[in-house]
Amino acid sequence: MTTTSPTAPARWTAALGVLVLAAALAVVTPSPGLAHPDACEKSATSASGFGQRLLGIVNVFAAFLPGATDDTDHADDAEECFSEEIAASLDDSDAVLGAGEVDGEGLIHVANLPKSGPFVGTSNFNSDIAFQGDYAIQGNYQGFQITDISDPAAPQVVSQVDCPGSQNDVSVYGDLIITSTDSPRTNDTCDNAPQPAARRADPDTWEGIRIFDWSDPTDPQLLTSVLTFCGSHTHTILPDDANDRLLVYVSSYDVATNYWNCGTPWTNISVVAVPLSDPASASVIGTPDPWEGSGFTPNPGTARSPNWPAEGFPGTRTTNGCHDITTYPAIGLAAGACMGEGVLMDITEPESPVVTAQVLDDNFAFWHSATFNHDGTAVLFTDELGGGGAATCNPTIPDEQGANAIYVIEDGDLEFASYWKLPRVQSNTENCVAHNGSLLPLQDRTVMSQSWYQGGVVLLDWTDPYDPQELAWFDRGPFDEDNLGIAGSWSAYFYNGYIYSNDIQEGLDVFRVDPRAIGSKAQGELNSSKVDELNAQHQEPLVNRRGR
Repeated sequence: MTTTSPTAPARWTAALGVLVLAAALAVVTPSPGLAHPDACEKSATSASGFGQRLLGIVNVFAAFLPGATDDTDHADDAEECFSEEIAASLDDSDAVLGAGEVDGEGLIHVANLPKSGPFVGTSNFNSDIAFQGDYAIQGNYQGFQITDISDPAAPQVVSQVDCPGSQNDVSVYGDLIITSTDSPRTNDTCDNAPQPAARRADPDTWEGIRIFDWSDPTDPQLLTSVLTFCGSHTHTILPDDANDRLLVYVSSYDVATNYWNCGTPWTNISVVAVPLSDPASASVIGTPDPWEGSGFTPNPGTARSPNWPAEGFPGTRTTNGCHDITTYPAIGLAAGACMGEGVLMDITEPESPVVTAQVLDDNFAFWHSATFNHDGTAVLFTDELGGGGAATCNPTIPDEQGANAIYVIEDGDLEFASYWKLPRVQSNTENCVAHNGSLLPLQDRTVMSQSWYQGGVVLLDWTDPYDPQELAWFDRGPFDEDNLGIAGSWSAYFYNGYIYSNDIQEGLDVFRVDPRAIGSKAQGELNSSKVDELNAQHQEPLVNRRGR
């Protein structure tokens, strides 16, 4: 059934010839397919009134990328934009940290490995991260980096692959590394450039996934590239041992009418099969629509309330596909964070996932990511209000918006349990909103590390889904004290005793949990737990709890 959550009362100016507000907020127009996610599809000058489209948040993910273009014909992203008036209304008077300052409780910062090589510079954003053995694979809009973390206190660069194409979110499986490209490129190799807007109807334009052989971590090699419908914003792996292959669910929600292989409406996903005996022959084997025949209708979206954020709601995006899909094969389910809604999917027939439950919430502007608890009886969804480029961690934006929402699974349905939002006020020059995290391997508790962009990293206990509690946190002051920019923790995942955060600007951060924050018994479990591989959007049982 469809359920609806309870409603509730939310270093740099743009360098390419900027529009500057009196408040010194940068304004740029994102280039669709490059942004994370794409927001504000119309330019400031195309609006009714110059100031109407001056964006206080501004989603600069695209505009700071080399070769960003002015193509703006994308899906309905306008409701993610913050007007000048909204930006001016945000109250950050209780923000404490200044630029260069750090604070925290319960997380011990043991190392930082700054960005280097092709990834230096504020336009090259670190993105997602995956792990195998003694290595972390760090995504970056310009490629990816393999980092030796055998000594977490002294991580070392092993190799860097210069292969532009945002976001370059990564997964790892055996000798394979998979990356996502949601940015129209001139070709499918690593020697490419952004495709100019006027050429995006050209069938030579490429977006999709790339597959690399990293059997030699010092010298990864591109095996193949797979074109997928409207690219790959994110992807999720799903091993298919019975058929000796790896399936990849490709999420490509940023559809547009001026791309040769895009169009609306689009609620499908691309399923790529990677034969393990011949991964270079990977191909798309289907584009199922999980809503088709399910009895559920994709959310058409809602408009922003006229007086928001003083009252009402931020507006919810139309569902045109999913941003993230998290698979949990042990329970036969996936959780989809699908723009305008959260869903459960039956993946027992992995080539044809089907929606089995749907939840809508007026407080959620953009359903972004999902995490199951250990035994698959609850799901935590995140709302990326403002598209990851906004200052939403302040008392002006309600606690139910830009937050986590936890749902329990009852008789197959999603039932609302609670919200949780970062409690510390962040400044108006800090993009801050709920983002990516993963569970810690604790037998009797559901504890999760999570990134909040410039809000930092938190450790959240949601063992009781109705009463989540923060256990620990780490926070830096604003990357730029004078101007709103894109920085902070993209992903914060627990892996073999430590939390690793891929910071967009600062590089790889490594944290150890202070035993006083979590207790000696739990600390013992963390110290003894080891896994061979971690891809956060492909959940595997970390503890033996099901059936207890």
